[in-house]
Amino acid sequence: MDKYGLIGYPLGHSFSKNYFNEKFSNEGIDAEYINFEIPTIELLPEVLASNPELKGLNVTIPFKEKVISYLDVVSREAREIGAVNCIRVENKGGSLILKGYNSDVIGFTKSIEPFIERFHKKALVLGTGGASKAVAYGLKSLGLEVIPVSRYQRPGTIQYDKITAEVVHEYNVIVNCTPVGMYPNIENCPRLPYESLTERNLLYDLVYNPDQTLFMKKGEQMGARVKNGLEMLLLQAFANWKIWTNE
Repeated sequence: MDKYGLIGYPLGHSFSKNYFNEKFSNEGIDAEYINFEIPTIELLPEVLASNPELKGLNVTIPFKEKVISYLDVVSREAREIGAVNCIRVENKGGSLILKGYNSDVIGFTKSIEPFIERFHKKALVLGTGGASKAVAYGLKSLGLEVIPVSRYQRPGTIQYDKITAEVVHEYNVIVNCTPVGMYPNIENCPRLPYESLTERNLLYDLVYNPDQTLFMKKGEQMGARVKNGLEMLLLQAFANWKIWTNE
């Protein structure tokens, strides 16, 4: 039986595990998807050694950047982004070849593109982790100028307390790449001047549980268009399967 899985820490409820095991069951595919909750990336070789049937892995927080040094091949896109969330595992004559890709960018770009209007020229990307790097790459590929938002003073970023009404009018696409507002902490939202949003703003939340976060609700109350990350996850899962199986 082929195996696929997810590495990350901690792993709560996993969209990928439920999605793929349901797919395997429905389509009669002799495979299973397992969550490998490892506290450190140094345990990846152990996961590979103890699961010789592995054909592919997904990578989530906090390993999307750290995993790159363990890979034999990294796609140009993933290398430019600086983060990998999908690994194809190939067994060549007893030795493993690990190939890294970024399906986050595929899922995100395809899901936000229909919402981008002519007046969407600049975007704020909340967060500076692996997912935010893929989102920034995707937005730039759609022609938008991007600035990351960080809690800390870092070169090329803006801090939350510097985001004014003028900033959200100019940077009228806002993408939340942080876990703020995710279940069970549904009463939380990123610190933004929501009262300054208008119908020209687009708010996209990578969080999909709950299906409407407080970030989205506050945007919608001001007339902004909002979208959660569920479609991105589905598109990303399709992309993962193509990468693993060459289908």
